[in-house]
Amino acid sequence: MKKLLLALMLLSATLFGATDTQLERAYAKEFAFMKAQKKMLTSRLERVKSENAQKLKATRSELIALQNKVLARQAQSERLNDALYVAQQNAQNVSDDVSMVEAVVLQAHSSLKPYGINIEADKDHYQEALKTIFSTSNALIQRLSTIEVTKAPFYLNDGTEKLGTVVKVGNIARFGVDGQNAGALVPAGENKFKLYDEPAAVETAKALAEGKMPETLHIFIFENSIKEIEDKTEKTIYSVIDSGGIIGWVIIGLGLFGLLLALLRSIFLMGAGSATGPLAKATIVQLKEGGQEKTLAFLKDKKGATARVLKATVRNLDAEREHVEDVVMESIMHESSRLDRFGSAIMVIAAVAPLLGLLGTVTGMIATFDIITEFGTGDPKLLSGGISIALVTTELGLIVAIPMLLVGNMLSAWAEKIKDAMEHSALHVINEYNKTK
Repeated sequence: MKKLLLALMLLSATLFGATDTQLERAYAKEFAFMKAQKKMLTSRLERVKSENAQKLKATRSELIALQNKVLARQAQSERLNDALYVAQQNAQNVSDDVSMVEAVVLQAHSSLKPYGINIEADKDHYQEALKTIFSTSNALIQRLSTIEVTKAPFYLNDGTEKLGTVVKVGNIARFGVDGQNAGALVPAGENKFKLYDEPAAVETAKALAEGKMPETLHIFIFENSIKEIEDKTEKTIYSVIDSGGIIGWVIIGLGLFGLLLALLRSIFLMGAGSATGPLAKATIVQLKEGGQEKTLAFLKDKKGATARVLKATVRNLDAEREHVEDVVMESIMHESSRLDRFGSAIMVIAAVAPLLGLLGTVTGMIATFDIITEFGTGDPKLLSGGISIALVTTELGLIVAIPMLLVGNMLSAWAEKIKDAMEHSALHVINEYNKTK
């Protein structure tokens, strides 16, 4: 700006031919003007800065106030959220309580209806219904928990109907007494009762009918009088095996067959084992007294594994010892097939029996699940067949397998003992013969 003013002043002096004095005055005048302008602008700048500082201070105050309002609104929002959560929880609890009350009312209606008590409930006023339910149930419980003696009909084990003294123990048990017939009563279906075959309950029934309380209460508790309680059936071996189905009979058949084989092998080994010692002694005596020919003639009529081994031994006594021992071992190996007869079959039966039991278990479980799929689990009697097959076949398999395994190993050990005895007898004959040379 100053340069521009100086340029204008120089231009004016040049055009009008101004003197130096005039230029100085003009310059001083302009300088004074510019100084005044600067002062005015400085004052204005200070005023603007002051105003801006005041506005900034006010703005900061407003910002702090707004932040406080925001924090207050956030705190209020959190309180409202907490209150909403509590309200939702209360609403859920109320809904659950309503559902529970409705379930109690429905259950009470179905439970009390068989006793001629109808429960009417208003959905908007469950309190009165609950009072009625609890008061009615309490009175019913007190009535059913008493012992009542009345005259009523019941049935004997042979189906004969008798009119006698019936002792009602609430609604869970009954006893009947009619002359010589007495005992616990069980449901026979359609709200009828029959005498249960339980000798221990006879004295209890007679004592209750006379108004006495026995020291020991033999009682049969039943759930309801609609479903019939079957009489106790004594289990027999045949019934247990038959409950296992065809697989159970197959296991028993294998067991009997294995027992027969074990019996035959025992008889055979008994004969072979009992003849070994005496025959060896007699052979040595004949060998010392009459030589090989007389000994062979003595053994010619003898039968059995030991006799055949001794025959081969005596026949080759004049050969070298190694050759004679080889002949003995060959003869014993030849007799092993006879001594081990039926041993493999017995061990196979011992291994197959538990596998058949496992097969029966799987078959029974499949049958049980098929019945559950078709009829559900409402009647346990429908499931008893499959469960019997599953359990009984496993039991039968183990009953057959364990004895067969023990007997098979014992017979095998017995056979090995006989083989050792035959070898010892043959070697003893060889040694005694060598002494006589």
